[in-house]
Amino acid sequence: MPSHRSLFPLFPRSLVPCSCALALCVLINTTLLAQKAQREPLTETQQDQIAEAGLDPVIRVGLYVKFLNENAETIRGLIKRAKSQARARRIDDELQDFAALMDELGDNLDVYSGRKADIRKSLKELNEGVQSWQGVLHDLPSEPSFELSLKEALDSSNDLAQETKEITSDQEAYFKAHPDEKNQDRAEPK
Repeated sequence: MPSHRSLFPLFPRSLVPCSCALALCVLINTTLLAQKAQREPLTETQQDQIAEAGLDPVIRVGLYVKFLNENAETIRGLIKRAKSQARARRIDDELQDFAALMDELGDNLDVYSGRKADIRKSLKELNEGVQSWQGVLHDLPSEPSFELSLKEALDSSNDLAQETKEITSDQEAYFKAHPDEKNQDRAEPK
């Protein structure tokens, strides 16, 4: 086995451990920064509210609509501010959170729809919300600093709008054919 001297011929013997330690610190720092960059679209309080709602689909969908409305209001408020790098960065972050929340809501809708849970009450409010959110997104001026996030948020809102329409139609047909199952939030379909 070659000695460490032959592996690092240009470094004095005392610098090899320091160089390894420095490389390790850089690697750890990079990993921590990457973890910090992952945003959580819900606050701890909002996460607690979702957890408390448990598996009740009507309450959970209502909470997501409420949180998305709050996020839309934040974005609407940022539109009016003077253009700056900080504003653009904040809009970019809010748009990323907005898209993530819409995608998360879509995932929940898939589960509830598959279970044949009666979520028609929530879908009316959701349909109205999606139209409002799309309006906020269309009101945003296109700026290079958040153009990609805006596109992703628009895509998420379009997907959610389409999914909501499909689920509304499916639910109306299903519960018309199965009136004895109305207002159920079953964990498993019959």
